[in-house]
Amino acid sequence: MKTVAPVVIAALALTAASAFAADLKAAVESPDAKAILKKDALPAPTTYTMPKGCVSTDATVIARGAYIFHNLNGSKAKGDAPGGLAKKLADGEPKQYGNCVACHNIEKADGPGNIGPDLTSYKTHFMDSGVRTAAWVYQKIADARVDVPETHMTINLTNGLMNEQEVCDLVSYIISEK
Repeated sequence: MKTVAPVVIAALALTAASAFAADLKAAVESPDAKAILKKDALPAPTTYTMPKGCVSTDATVIARGAYIFHNLNGSKAKGDAPGGLAKKLADGEPKQYGNCVACHNIEKADGPGNIGPDLTSYKTHFMDSGVRTAAWVYQKIADARVDVPETHMTINLTNGLMNEQEVCDLVSYIISEK
């Protein structure tokens, strides 16, 4: 019986390992990290001017703000969407709402968060005392990074999660009597 030289065995082993590695390389996803980071990068902080007539005491506007505040995913949102809001986008995808209650407390909140500032009695504590303005609240909801770059709050208007009317509805709700 012939013996196979150790060099031949090593060469065969390396060839098999190379073929195996080549097969695995094709099976493993290797995305372009630079492209992903560029796509996921946030736009620069943006300063907004609150539109005229943004704040309203109209019950429908405040109801829309409350709905946005207390819900996240339109398909799982509690109750019917008030007039002017829909649970789905035009393409049929669920509308993403604010879900502000995940981080903030406010009157009548169900399972409020405690990460962000407590918005309970916001009108009495901040608006009536002159500490805050509606325009300040609008900017915080639209893009809070303008004055707090390290914020964890969502960037609602700058990245298109909300439109101007939805931000106005939220402002109207937060500063309303509840």
